[in-house]
Amino acid sequence: MKKIKAIFVDYSGTLTQEICKATMEFTKMVCMHSSLTDPNDAIKYWWSAITELENKSNFGEYLTQDEMTDIALERMTQEVGLKADLNKMHELCREYWSKAPLFDDVKPFFEACPYPIYIITNNGVQYVDIAMKDNGLNPAGIVCGDMVKAYKPHKELFLKALEISKCNPSEVVHIGDSEKTDVCGALSVGITPILLNRKNKAVKSDVMVINSLSEVLPLLAKM
Repeated sequence: MKKIKAIFVDYSGTLTQEICKATMEFTKMVCMHSSLTDPNDAIKYWWSAITELENKSNFGEYLTQDEMTDIALERMTQEVGLKADLNKMHELCREYWSKAPLFDDVKPFFEACPYPIYIITNNGVQYVDIAMKDNGLNPAGIVCGDMVKAYKPHKELFLKALEISKCNPSEVVHIGDSEKTDVCGALSVGITPILLNRKNKAVKSDVMVINSLSEVLPLLAKM
C-alpha cells in the first residue's frame, strides 16, 4: 500500500476555471480589434503563443509570466493587427490568474483532504496567493516556475516541490489536467500522476484518470 504524505496539484484548469469574465473580455477585445474575428481562433492563437514562449523561456532564457504576456501582446500587434489597449489586456490576464472562479469540487476537496496540499504551477506565486486568500484556502505551499526559472514539464519544478514538502517521490501524487505538462513532469521525477479529465477527452497516457477531485481520496485509499 502506498504511503501518501502530501498531494501536489496543478492550478489553472485544475483548481480554477479557464473560462471566466476576464478571459471572455480578453477574447472580445481581440475579436473587435484584430483580424481574428472568431473567438475560437483568438483563443487558439493566444494559447499557442503563450505555450511557445513557455517552451523557450527556461533557465538562462527564463521569462516571467508577465514578460511573456507583454511579448505575446506585442506580437499580436504585428501578426494579426491588434489595435487595442495592451495595458488593459495585460490587466485582464492578471485578473484571470488571480480571480478566476474555482471549480465546485475544489473547496470540498481542500476541506476533506487529510494530507497537506502543495500547488505546483507555472503561474506567478503572487497571483495564486491572491486566489487562495480570496477563497479561504490554505495550501501547505505554492511552488511556481519563478522559483526554479523553468516551467512544467521541466523536472526542476517538481524537484523543488519535493524539497519544500520534504517528501520522497513515492510519498506524493500529482493531480493535473494536462498530459503534456502535469503527467510528463511528474513522471520525470518518479511521482505518481493522476490526470484530472473534466471534459472526458481522449487520454493517450497509461495513468490513473479521474473526472472530479471528489474521486481523489477514495482512489488514494485503494493505493
